[in-house]
Amino acid sequence: MVTDMTNCKNCRSYLPDLLLDNSNDAFLNAHPEIKAHLAACATCRTELAELRSTYALLGEWKAPELTPYFDSRLHARLREAVAAPPEGFWERTRSYFLFSTGRQVRPALAGALAFVMLIGGGTFANFYHAGSNMTATVDSATVNDLKILDNNEQAEQQLNQLLDDSTASANDGAAVPTT
Repeated sequence: MVTDMTNCKNCRSYLPDLLLDNSNDAFLNAHPEIKAHLAACATCRTELAELRSTYALLGEWKAPELTPYFDSRLHARLREAVAAPPEGFWERTRSYFLFSTGRQVRPALAGALAFVMLIGGGTFANFYHAGSNMTATVDSATVNDLKILDNNEQAEQQLNQLLDDSTASANDGAAVPTT
């Protein structure tokens, strides 16, 4: 039988309550819909059984006994830490960045990032040069004509170079007339 997914999610949210109420089933009697769902859904029943077995194993676990010299060793290490010379600025800074969550630095970093974005965006949008009178330079007709002539002259030189190369290669392959 396929059960509704919302019922499984609902049932799983109540599994910790069912785990702690395994003796007298008062919770199941107070919530008959959960009891009916557990009777119909094998997945939720299996999950509850696994949680109960894990909880039972945790109840059997015994914490290891402390060694007889644990307290004296702990106090000796604490005295060493207190007597140690204070860390330098760079070591404290390194430790702070390595082991801190950075919650105290986040507002400053956010402000710096906003400042960089504002400056970068203003420069990109050309707001930096808004006060200066920048106009695009337009070439005169004479300058444009000279550019065209220069391009034509370069094209003519390249064409002459190609013609010279082709005639030289044609002369190399032809028989040389004798006089």
